[in-house]
Amino acid sequence: MEQSKSNLAKTIRERRSIKSGYLDKEVKEETVLEILDDAVWAPNHGLREPWRFIFVSAEEKDDFVEDLVKTFPPDMQENRRNYFSQPAAFLIVIMKEDPRQKQWEENFGAVGALIQNFQLLAWERKLGVVWKTNPHIYDPKVRDLLGVEPGEKIAGFLHMGYFDKMPPGRGRTSAAEKFTVYKK
Repeated sequence: MEQSKSNLAKTIRERRSIKSGYLDKEVKEETVLEILDDAVWAPNHGLREPWRFIFVSAEEKDDFVEDLVKTFPPDMQENRRNYFSQPAAFLIVIMKEDPRQKQWEENFGAVGALIQNFQLLAWERKLGVVWKTNPHIYDPKVRDLLGVEPGEKIAGFLHMGYFDKMPPGRGRTSAAEKFTVYKK
C-alpha cells in the first residue's frame, strides 16, 4: 500500500512551469511581496541573503517590453516583443556575486532555493511562474536597463501570470535509479 503524499510533496509533484496561456488578471505587487516574504526563508550560507528583486507590473509591462526589445538586434525585435508580451508580470532576480568560487556557488544555490520556494508558493495561489535564463540575462544592455551593478548577476526572469489550464506533467527518473550507497 502506497503511503499518501503530504500536501508539500503533492505541491512539489504537481507544480508546473507556466509558459503561456496566462489569464487577463493582474499580478499585484502586494501578492508578489507576500510570496517573497516566505520565499526568502530559503537556506543561504551565513545568512548572506544574496538576492534582490525587480518587479515589473502590468502597468509598466508594455514600456518595459519596448525598452527590453530595443536591446535585441532589429531582426529579432518583433519576435521578442511577442515573447515578452505574454506574461502578466515579471520578477527579475538579481544575485550578489562573490569573487570566491565557494561563496559564489553557495549564493547561486541559495538563489535557486529561493526561486523554487517562490514557484511553489505562487502555485498554491494559482499563480503560474516559469524561471527563464535566456541569453539576454548576460547582455550588458539589459544589465544597464535594469541597473544591475558590477558584482551582481541576473539569476533569471520569472515570467508570471494566473492560469486556468494546467499543462501536462512529465515524469521524473526514480531517485533509486540514480542512488548509490558508499561502501568501503
